[in-house]
Order: sequence, then structure tokens, then C-alpha cells
Amino acid sequence: MKFGRKFGFEGTKRFKMQRRHPFFVVLASTLAVLLLCGFGFPFRRKKYENPITKDTLQPDKVIYDRAIKNIEKGNYEVARLTLNTMINTYDTSEFLAKAKLAIADSWYREGGSRGLSQAEAEYKDFILFYPNMEESAESQYKVCSIHYKQLEKADRDSTQAIRAEDECRQVLVQFPNSKFSKPAEQLLRNTQEVLASKEYGTGFFYHLKGSFPAAASRFEYVTAQYPLFSGSDEALWQLADAYQKMGDRFENQEASALSRIVKDYPLSAHVDGAKDRLTALKRAIPQADPAAYARMKYELENQTRPGFMGRTLGVFSGKPDTGLAAKMGAPAMAGIRPVVPVSVPVTAAGGASGISDVVGGVVGDTKELDTAKDARLSSQNGVVGQSAQGTGENKASLGSNGESAAKGGAEQIVPPTNHPATKQQIKEYEQQQKKAAARAASAAKAAAKKGVKTAVPAGTSTPASTPAAKPQQ
Repeated sequence: MKFGRKFGFEGTKRFKMQRRHPFFVVLASTLAVLLLCGFGFPFRRKKYENPITKDTLQPDKVIYDRAIKNIEKGNYEVARLTLNTMINTYDTSEFLAKAKLAIADSWYREGGSRGLSQAEAEYKDFILFYPNMEESAESQYKVCSIHYKQLEKADRDSTQAIRAEDECRQVLVQFPNSKFSKPAEQLLRNTQEVLASKEYGTGFFYHLKGSFPAAASRFEYVTAQYPLFSGSDEALWQLADAYQKMGDRFENQEASALSRIVKDYPLSAHVDGAKDRLTALKRAIPQADPAAYARMKYELENQTRPGFMGRTLGVFSGKPDTGLAAKMGAPAMAGIRPVVPVSVPVTAAGGASGISDVVGGVVGDTKELDTAKDARLSSQNGVVGQSAQGTGENKASLGSNGESAAKGGAEQIVPPTNHPATKQQIKEYEQQQKKAAARAASAAKAAAKKGVKTAVPAGTSTPASTPAAKPQQ
């Protein structure tokens, strides 16, 4: 017996060469590259952005160059130790500011929650100690980028979005003429797109729930605070619908929202519907703003939409999609106070909205406390003048001592509610009303059968001993 037959591989026909699939070859190569990138050699080597071009053999410069090489290679811990050695040894070095900036950059490159938080602290210190250096604008921009990198989707925690909005605004306020103002402005627009989407989603939830006053408050805020929001026209349309469902009292607010759609968003899909509704309300249809038309046209032409892989993997990603964010226009640089919902009752004193600002001051003469008007009785705090109710120095406001308030004022209109009755509740209420009406009718019929009231002559009175007729149940 031959050796090959004994072990079962006497011929080459038993072992056909298997063909490798090119997809798996590419996948394996990609994984190998990614693994090598994780170890830092040689793919993580990235040239440092702020080098010192001065060529000298000074000891502090030699130590600084050595630390920069470690940063480029990804040896961040070694680089920070080297830079701290230089700072402590040569505390009067001309490269001291650059060394502090390099420490912050090393934390920024390292990344992670710990690295980014340390980088923010180092950048803030650099701006504090060297506010006039050109690198201060870059430091503030990187602080903005730190929070922008940690943005989450609109339906999740908005802490990082709020911080990114504040830090990006700081770039535009503190360093308006730097080269980082334009990138920071775009990051600010992207961040406000996420914040506006969050507010719109909340308002849409209230709208579906039937809480129209709460929904209108959210839509009013998002359209006033974030005019560059890509869904502002949709928010105005939902706002008009909420006012329409709250009744005819809010017809003016509904018409105002519809007019803004026609005027400020002429390319919106709701323009025709807004015009039809304005015609039904017998309101004038405004002309479209040419500047708004040009802006919307530019935004539609420059929108960046995710590709196939982006749409597929976007469901599993926690990062927001900012492709629809505005590419032009000045972002909102100040926050506004949220609109008070119309479901909040308006107080009797001057129509105050329930929100007031407390203002304090130092009084030089105590005589002012005895002669001046008491601030607690001002209309801002819901009290009009002094009331005759109560005695003594601590006078209570009208109606607070258990006595009924003065009559004669205009009847207060009941505000709309955020908790409308369901169909089942309405059905039960109607049944209860029918039962109550039936009981009242039967009681009246029984009283009529029991006796008929006799006419009493003029000048006489009914004897007190005569009991009144009691209706039978």
C-alpha cells in the first residue's frame, strides 16, 4: 500500500484549492489597519498644529521639542511629564505659554471624557493667563468643539448641547475677528438645530396628546428663539393648528402664525394651506419676503443628507444629524424667556403673567422704609394699591382674610386646559346629566300631583306653622 493511499491523500484531486472571497479579504485588511491604529504606530502620528518655528539649541527649547515629538507619536503622558519638567525648571522661559498650550493639546488629542474635561480646564487657564495671544481664540474654539463632540440626539440629554451653545457664543463675543469665528458660527448653528429639534419634539408630543396650550407655548418659543431652525415652518403650522383647536378666542394668534409662514418661509410646503386658511378667516395674505426666499433657496441647495451607510447606522448612533442645519444667517446670540402658556390664569392685577423679577437695593435712610410705598403691595406682586381689608401694619391683600373679593369687575374668562376630557369621560358626563334631568323632572311631577299652590290675598302672610311642601324623591 502506498503511503498516500494509507492516509487518504494519494492524489491532488482530493484537495481542491478554495477561492478566497474578496469581501472577506477587504474586511480582514480593514480590521488589521484599525487594530494597528489603536496601538499608535505608525498611524497615529499627526503633526502638531502650534509648533515653535524658532530654531535654537536652548535647553528649554530642546525639552519642548522632545515633548512635541511625543505628542505627535501619541505618547501623551510622557509629553506632559516632559512639559511640566520644563515649566518647573525654566519658569521664566519664553516658551512657557506654548508649553501650557501643548499640555492642553495633549489632553485634547487623547480624548475620552477624562481627557476632554482636563483639556477644557487647561484651555480655560490658558485664556485666563494669556488673553491677548492669538492661540487664545483657538483655545476657546477647542472648548466649543469639546462639547460639540459630545452632542447627543435631540431626544436625549441636552446638557452638552447647552454648554456647546454657550462656548461657541463666547468665541463670537470674545474673538469676533479671529479666523475661528466662522467655524464657531457654523458649530453654533448646528447646536441650535439640535436644541430646536428637542423643543419641537416636546411641542409635537403635547400636540398629539391634546394639550394644545402647552404645545402652543413650545412652538412659540422655538420659532422665536431659533429662527434658523429647519423645521420652523412646520412649527408655525402646528402652532396655528393648536390655536385653531383652542377656539375662536385665539383667531388672531392663529392668523399671525399663518402669516409668518407665507411671509418668512415662501418655499414651505404649508404655504398653500396657510393661504387657504387665511382666506377662510378673512385675513389679508402678506407678500413673500424676497430675502427669505433667497435664504430658503440657498439652504435647500446646500443641505447635506446622510448616505446609505449613514442612514443605516444612524439608528444605532448617539450623534445627532445636523445635515439640515442652516449654512448662513446669524444664529441667536441671546436666550429669551419662554412664553407663558395661555392655560395659566391671568391675575387680576394689571394682567400680570405670573413671572416677576425681584429687584433689590440698599436704602441709605431708614425713613424711606416708613414713608415710601411698600414694594409688596405693587402690581408686580399681584396687589393693586392698599386694601381696606385687614387692620394693622401688616395689611392683607383683598380676599386673603377669608372675606369675599369685591364684585363688579369684568367676568374672568376661563382659560383653555391642557387636560381635555376623553370620549369616555364625555360620554359618562352626558349620561349623568340625563339622569339628573330625569330625576328633576320626576320630582317636579310628584310635587305637582301632591298639591296645587293656592293664591295668598294681598296684605296677608303665610302662617309660620304651615310647613313647606317637600318634594318626594
